[in-house]
Amino acid sequence: MKRVKHKTGYLSQSEHDDDPLSGMANLFDVAMVFAVALMVAVVLRMQITEMFTQEDFTMVKNPGQEDMEIIVKEGEEIHRYEATGEQGSGKGKRVGTAYQLEDGRIIYVPE
Repeated sequence: MKRVKHKTGYLSQSEHDDDPLSGMANLFDVAMVFAVALMVAVVLRMQITEMFTQEDFTMVKNPGQEDMEIIVKEGEEIHRYEATGEQGSGKGKRVGTAYQLEDGRIIYVPE
């Protein structure tokens, strides 16, 4: 039987090969690489890379639908607003006009 010298002493080659946990470290590394790649793919697919930039932005999900959401990023804070079926009421004043263009975009012009 061939003997191999290790820091802990002499082990036979067959004792060294019988370690059931010897391959677990490699499986863990592969799983971590896969998880990171999956997270990057999800972020790119959802097109939310703006969340990781320093710029402020506003994103509208499902515009005009009942489940519409508005996501606003200002600095480090992210605010999420969900549409409700309620209409606002109260006293106020006119602050601008909104125009819908032929291609469907809406432009707000403050007074």
